[in-house]
Amino acid sequence: MGICTKNNIDRWGVYMDNKQSKEHNKNLLKEIREYAVSIGLAIVIALGFNNYVFARANVDGPSMQPTLHDKDNVFMEKITPNLKNFNREEIIVFDSNNENHDSYVKRIIGVAGDKIEIKDGHVYLNGSLLKEDYLDPNTITEPITPTTQYTVPEGYVFVLGDNRGNSTDSRILGPISIKDIQGHVVVRVFPFDKMKVF
Repeated sequence: MGICTKNNIDRWGVYMDNKQSKEHNKNLLKEIREYAVSIGLAIVIALGFNNYVFARANVDGPSMQPTLHDKDNVFMEKITPNLKNFNREEIIVFDSNNENHDSYVKRIIGVAGDKIEIKDGHVYLNGSLLKEDYLDPNTITEPITPTTQYTVPEGYVFVLGDNRGNSTDSRILGPISIKDIQGHVVVRVFPFDKMKVF
């Protein structure tokens, strides 16, 4: 038969305190582990999101004025190039394939099968004058090389800068392979007062 003494009660209390303390520590470690895993997953997802879904690009030069200006920051969506065909008027970022592998920002004017003609200061798409509301009203589009007619091959797009007098585009580079497209521009994020979704 156990005898209940103050010493026994004190020891039992200490035992219970130690047991509760160990349980508390175990729960705390479990919570810390869960938080660490969550934070780690969030970082991995954020990096993957940035590298494989969206990426930031800087506009360098005036070739896309008045739509985009030198030093504008844009976000491009990177999944589309692998999933769908591109549309006319989309603004894309692509590898120029020059020696520095510069990225260019231009607007799609023609897709596979389209016939592009540049004459009388305007662009004609499949025989009809192309309506280009995004251009400055005084814009004149001139061919840069002797070629004035282009047929866009399968797997390619024809691109022009919105600032036609100051743009290295398909008039010089020829049609752009879809494989070289890095993404299409979805939003301008800087300057902040000129944020715009495309």
